[in-house]
Amino acid sequence: MTQVCEDTADAVAGIADGSTVLIGGFGMAGMPVALIDALIEQGATDLTVVSNNAGNGDTGLAALLAAGRVRKVVCSFPRQSDSWVFDGLYRAGEIELEVVPQGNLAERMRAAGAGIGAFFCPTGVGTPLAEGKETREIDGRTYVLEMPIKGDVALIGAHRADRAGNLVYRKTARNFGPVMATAATTVVAQVREVVDVGEIDPEVVVTPGIYVDRIVVA
Repeated sequence: MTQVCEDTADAVAGIADGSTVLIGGFGMAGMPVALIDALIEQGATDLTVVSNNAGNGDTGLAALLAAGRVRKVVCSFPRQSDSWVFDGLYRAGEIELEVVPQGNLAERMRAAGAGIGAFFCPTGVGTPLAEGKETREIDGRTYVLEMPIKGDVALIGAHRADRAGNLVYRKTARNFGPVMATAATTVVAQVREVVDVGEIDPEVVVTPGIYVDRIVVA
């Protein structure tokens, strides 16, 4: 059963040092800022964070990086005009980086959720991103082998949940949340409201409650 948490501290309780944490969001759209703030307070460290980008400004994921809690970032867009926290840490050699093309990032997490052992993809062939990876020619085209990305925890933002954990999202805030929810052992969703079971039309549910372990209003 999905746990409806009293507050964000309860929602992130038990996240261990060294965890791989999938964090939803495209920029700030759909980023579970309240859960990230709670994770900073909770104190888990030596984390590997998987996200679309490496933080914006000084809040959310950037604040987690600034707190020194992250050992490695796996993302598609590590550098933007407002990614100065990550940029400073990386230039100082204080954080590791794995760059993954955006489609590959989504597909590697989808593969983890679907139980797919690995897949071949043409993206990145002939670039440094393919170095050290197995390649194969299929129908005259070269592909590179990509491995699934599985998280110990996923922190995602949704618009609404029911008490069974079924989630709906608001517009582009949907981004990586649904695929991350399938790829992590423990899934925590920050929502705007929790409604009774039956108040969300089953036809519009995006993430079924079977994937969601904890929800919290924030």
